[in-house]
Parts: sequence; structure tokens; C-alpha cells
Amino acid sequence: MNNSDTLAFAVLFKEAYLKCFGQALENPLSETESKLFCNQVLEQTGLSIGWKSVKNYSFFIIDGANSKSENPSIATLDTLARYVLRAPYTTEIKRKNDESHYPYWFLYKEQFNRSLKKTAPKKALTVSFVLLSILILLIVPVIFMKYIRTKGTAEFSDDFKYLTGNSLASRGWFVQNKDTAYWNKKDEIPGQLTLFTLRGDNWPDPANKPGIKNLLLRPIPYDCFTAELHLSNFIPKQEWQQAGILLSEDTTLAGKSMRLSIAYNDYFAGTLQPKEIYIQAITSLGDGYGKPEEIAHKPVLYPDSARKNPVLIENLRNSALRIEKHGKIFRFLFAAGIRENSAFKEVVSQEFDMRPKYIGVFAIKGFVDGSANMPVHFTFFRITANDCGR
Repeated sequence: MNNSDTLAFAVLFKEAYLKCFGQALENPLSETESKLFCNQVLEQTGLSIGWKSVKNYSFFIIDGANSKSENPSIATLDTLARYVLRAPYTTEIKRKNDESHYPYWFLYKEQFNRSLKKTAPKKALTVSFVLLSILILLIVPVIFMKYIRTKGTAEFSDDFKYLTGNSLASRGWFVQNKDTAYWNKKDEIPGQLTLFTLRGDNWPDPANKPGIKNLLLRPIPYDCFTAELHLSNFIPKQEWQQAGILLSEDTTLAGKSMRLSIAYNDYFAGTLQPKEIYIQAITSLGDGYGKPEEIAHKPVLYPDSARKNPVLIENLRNSALRIEKHGKIFRFLFAAGIRENSAFKEVVSQEFDMRPKYIGVFAIKGFVDGSANMPVHFTFFRITANDCGR
């Protein structure tokens, strides 16, 4: 590539990264992030890019002269341009037959060159002025995203009305550890996301690797935030069935994590106690750091009592979970009631040194085989930026 193409590629890659992760590219991509990036591009465009190449591109763009020179193929450049420009879904064969001239890369390059000309003075540009213009073009997204994170002006919300793969991907969602049979039932109730309490957990277990099937994730673009999740008629009935919000440092669930969930419990280590539906908050330091810590265990309903007085079950008709992060302080809240506007009440606040990069919506039943795969219906999700100085 010539210098002009290299500059256009660098800006294109940064735009694609910003679209995928919701934040500016500041460091080279890890293997996990590269694979996630490629999966997002594939899901939206129908075209694939090698994750190792993506990782190398990120090093080249971040390190510049200190990194090995990269020369991506025109097909790769076109794929990235299709992703950024939201081109129609296609396949490798269809593109070869209909668009072998790679129109989206040349369209993007034309727009890029036009943007440089618009910002240039009427006289011929000097070399220093060209470099300054390009530097501004590359740095502005970084400054903007840092402003968003620190000032708390950004918000994302989802009412789960549109659940096709392309629609979810366009809104920043991706699915981890997909169980196709159950994932295909995600829209069984129109206007709601349906997940099932499948076998799996992020709780460290000597006999099982951490893993949550059909875990719906999205990047967190803020240092501090408030995340809120609404559920409809979720009343777990068997041991370990639960659903809620997961925060994680990575997509492998090997790093630090925490979760807030509505869960069922009838195990009390041999002591006689009533079965309970409770709010549980757990933090984990990740692989190799021993057992997680249950920082909250708050009963909200006793099923045996509810059988005698069924009106109590109505109190869980509309439930919601909220996690607030201010610096290292995490605040966990819960709301439930017959009406949707029930007030949130604090469950616990805890200091935890963690900067989560991903937030997920999950349903699990732990590493057990006896419990049923219960449907869980989610009606709303929202995440907003907070002021970290609070």
C-alpha cells in the first residue's frame, strides 16, 4: 500500500474497533479481543478475517514504525469497509460474483480522501499540515470517548424487540458459547429476550471449566456506569436456577468478575431452613485465586409460604436488578412488585478493585443435571455512564 492507503487503512481499522467495542483503540488487541472482533465482522457482513491478522494490524497501527509493516489484502480492506459502512449482508461467493471490484473499500477511501481535502487550506498542503490533520483525525475519537467516560453523558438501552443476529450485532451485542437449540427460542415471546437456565456457571469448579451458554455480552465503554436489567415473571423453582447481570474483565470468564442475580436455594448444609428465592451478589478474583465471595444473600420470597398465600408470588411479577459503579465502589440494588415502577432498594455496597470490560445477561443452573432448563424472560436493559469522582 502507498502512504495514502496506509493512512486510510489505519483510520478504517480504528473506526471498526470503535464500532465493535464502543471505545477508541488505545492498545493492541489480545487474542480474545481479536477473535471477538472477527466474529462481529463475520456476523454483520457475512465475510471473515483471520484473528491473527487483526491482532497484527492493531500492533502495526499502535506501534507504527516500531512494528512490522502490514499489507492487508483489498478483500480484507473491503470487508472492514463493509462493516463500518453497514453494507448489506453477503457471502464470499456472492461478493466474488457480484462485487469482485471491492466497491466498499474504494468508496471508503474516496470519502477519506475527500475529508482530508475539506479540512485542508485552499493553498497546497505542506507535509507538516497533512500530518497534523491526520493526527487530529486519529486522536479525536480517543478524546471523545474519554470525555464520554468521565462526564457520564452516554447511554445505551434495549427493549429486546428485535433479536435477529444482525440486529443484535448492530446494537453491540454478541453471543458467547451458543447453544443453538435454545438460542433459537430467544424470541418465543415477542418483545422479550428469552434465555434458559442451562447447565453452566462462571463459579470456579475443579471439575468444570467456567462457561455460560447463550451468554449475551456487550463491551462496556465507560469506567463508571449504572447497569439495569428488567425481568418478567421470573420465579426460579429448583436448585441453582438463577438469572441476572454479569460483569467480567474478559470473555473467557477467567479474570475478575461479579454477578447479581435472582436465584433459588434449598441447600443449607444439613440444617433445616425454608426454601428461598433470594438476591445473590458474588465477586470472583478469577482462575487461581480460590473461591469466590458471596457479598449478598437476601431472601425475597419463601416458596412454601407463597403456596399458602399465592398473592406473594405477584410481588415478583416485575423484577429488576441494578449495579452502580463509582470508582472502586459497586452498589447492588433490587426492585420487584406487581407494577413495573417499583422502587429500587439497596442490597449491598462493596469495594472491589475491578475494571469490567464486558457486561452480560445470563441464565444458568450451575453444574448440575437435575434442574429443569427454565425459560427466563428479559424485557429491558440499560447502561449509562457515571461520574467516577462521586
